[in-house]
Amino acid sequence: MKEPLCLIGSDSEGQLYVLKEAKAILEKITQPVVVVSVVGLYRTGKSYLMNRLAGQQTGFSLGNTIESKTKGIWMWCVPHPTISDHTLVLLDTEGLGDVDKGDEKHDTWIFCLAVLLSSTLVYNSLGVIDNMALEKLHYVSELTENIRVKAHMGRDENESAEFMRVFPSFIWTVRDFTLILEKENKPITADQYLESALVLKPGHTPKIEQFNLPRRCLRNYFAERKCFVFPRPTSDENLRKIEDLKEEDLDQRFLKQAEEFCSYVFSNAKPKTVTGGRTLTGTVLGSLVEVYVEAIRSGRVPCLENAVKTLAEIQNGKAVEQAMQVYINQMCNSLCLPMDPAELSDFHQQAERKAVEVFMSTSFNDAEQKAQMDLMGQIQSEYEERCHQNQKECILVCKSKLTKVFAPLEEALNEGSFMRCGGYQEYRSTVKRLTQEYRAHTDGQLMNEDVLTEYLTEKEKFAKIILAGDQRLTEAEQEKEVERLQMEVVEQRQKGLEKQNELQEQMLKDQQRTYEQHMDQLMERMEREHKRAQEDNERVLQAKLNEQRVLLEQGFQDKANQMNKEIEALKKEMKNNDDSKRSTLSKVVDTVGTAASLFLPGIIPKVLGIGASFLSRLF
Repeated sequence: MKEPLCLIGSDSEGQLYVLKEAKAILEKITQPVVVVSVVGLYRTGKSYLMNRLAGQQTGFSLGNTIESKTKGIWMWCVPHPTISDHTLVLLDTEGLGDVDKGDEKHDTWIFCLAVLLSSTLVYNSLGVIDNMALEKLHYVSELTENIRVKAHMGRDENESAEFMRVFPSFIWTVRDFTLILEKENKPITADQYLESALVLKPGHTPKIEQFNLPRRCLRNYFAERKCFVFPRPTSDENLRKIEDLKEEDLDQRFLKQAEEFCSYVFSNAKPKTVTGGRTLTGTVLGSLVEVYVEAIRSGRVPCLENAVKTLAEIQNGKAVEQAMQVYINQMCNSLCLPMDPAELSDFHQQAERKAVEVFMSTSFNDAEQKAQMDLMGQIQSEYEERCHQNQKECILVCKSKLTKVFAPLEEALNEGSFMRCGGYQEYRSTVKRLTQEYRAHTDGQLMNEDVLTEYLTEKEKFAKIILAGDQRLTEAEQEKEVERLQMEVVEQRQKGLEKQNELQEQMLKDQQRTYEQHMDQLMERMEREHKRAQEDNERVLQAKLNEQRVLLEQGFQDKANQMNKEIEALKKEMKNNDDSKRSTLSKVVDTVGTAASLFLPGIIPKVLGIGASFLSRLF
């Protein structure tokens, strides 16, 4: 994208909606996406930071008046500067707290969507992080009221951990910061400055609860927190035309902080995932945006679990369709029938590998592998149809060659040239010579023996008539020749069967290779998702341990003890997840193998052994 485009707008009635043009752009992105959203009060310079992340001076509209310039959520997709084969999706949100807008609920949904869609959330504010700044961030305390991770949460489930797993990392950027980063006459980092602002007050009065609420929410729902403080970039006069300024016109301290901010985001912002470590591509992100906005428009609370199910329904049908299109295009562009079955098999393998790669990159949460089994079956049917077409083309070629080679024989039969003494031996010699010539012309050609068998079987009755009319042969010799004719027919049919057996063996190899192809890529994806889910759990566990330590240091013994229960529950859950990994993978192998055997009968005796070999690679 050369410039940003509005992704989510609002109609005349204030209802949010997704713009088709922006969604169409996302649908074309099959790479994993790193999504960075910026939120904050209007007129705080959010858009400038996003332009820096895009590597541009201009792009997201900055504005130079008291009006909020950005409306809705704007999107800018650019190649990720440090991670190959990933796309950086920047989301610039409408400024919160615009007095002209006067719609608090609208602001809440904008904030919630920024949280739901991003892998890193940047909160931008002016001045200092004090109680007033945190009170203005009251949207964070409303997150759990407006977002659900699961459709139904059990009593024993750790809600805080559930949100931590799926919520983005949090960066607080403080603009126009003029204070010295010191505490008790000792220098502190910007991160320490943020954490000191999140210290809780002891007590349970309504006023204290109001003070603690946004702080507790930030500590409980965002596992990773980072802070950057920016000095004023330039003078008031120049600030109005900051888009036109060159870097040498800006405060060098500001530029240094901006560079460190961008470097941190590029290095630490992870690809967007949902529950279970499932990484989103731009295609899936586009559908996710639509699912969330539709939920909000319908008056429902956006639910991640329901969104994942809906996305699976939307995405997996598309994934099969796109993968099949890739397979068909590859086969159509590569094939020039007739061809050798082994060569056709190689083309099939290459086309199938590309199709499965497309499926794996575009499918989503195919938990029971139903969509993948559908793809496997469709590819097999398409391949069998190509093999059938190849056979028909081979038959046409062989029949054409046979007609040309055996034309002298047909002419002699029509003229009755063999109906005389010694005619039978001449007929036999002619058939033998022309058969050798035909085989020389069709050597290695599929179906050549089948076509020859059919032809010679048809000529058997003529051979018997010629034999019966040849007075040179005795009755005993004629009987012997009849037996020989029958033996030759059997031998010729056997040659045709041998060719068919070779073809069948090739098909069985293709079926086994198909199964292995799908299992290889399925296992790779499951391993990546398991690894990412494990990383998310470890990140949450570390955040809980850090929080417990801070609570103890600040004298909140009761809350630290309560946190200990959450930590132990999380450890138990992580252990259970690791213990169930093998059984889950084993079940998947068994499910895929059983389903595949319905349309890949050749793999039935081998599925168990193949499945065991896949599992042995992972453990």
